Amino acid sequence: MRVEFRAATGADHARVVAVVDDWWGGRSMAPLLQRLFFEHFGSTSFVAESDGALAGFLIGFVSPSKAGTAYVHFVGVDPDHRGAGLGSELYQRFFDAARQAGCRWVECVTSPVNTGSVAFHTLLGFRTVPGEAVREGVDVHPDYDGPGDDRVLFRYELGER
Repeated sequence: MRVEFRAATGADHARVVAVVDDWWGGRSMAPLLQRLFFEHFGSTSFVAESDGALAGFLIGFVSPSKAGTAYVHFVGVDPDHRGAGLGSELYQRFFDAARQAGCRWVECVTSPVNTGSVAFHTLLGFRTVPGEAVREGVDVHPDYDGPGDDRVLFRYELGER
């Protein structure tokens, strides 16, 4: 499988929202991916294509409020391409962009019920930020995104590459 990577553009928005809910097993995820992310954070967001078809994407940005920190808002890989290193490569490209921007840290969040995401981020070297609760051995921040919207917070220290 030959995969090409490039910066995300506004034109990618429609392609991503057309598939993301299916990629998440029917969960409604598209509302989390407004076009503004593609328009304003293209230099730190990436699209992966295989034979012209969307294979994955990562939406991230340098935090304007937390000095030295970059944030991954959303990452997705077509289920047919999972397990081949595509998600890791998207993150490596983001790490490189964050380093170039002078960042020392990368942060992201996931739902504690998304055990695949928790395992993936842990495998990449992210560490959980201690929370107010621990569930199944994972630090959880209750009500982080509102009542009942618990999250696992991750932080990755960027080193030299």
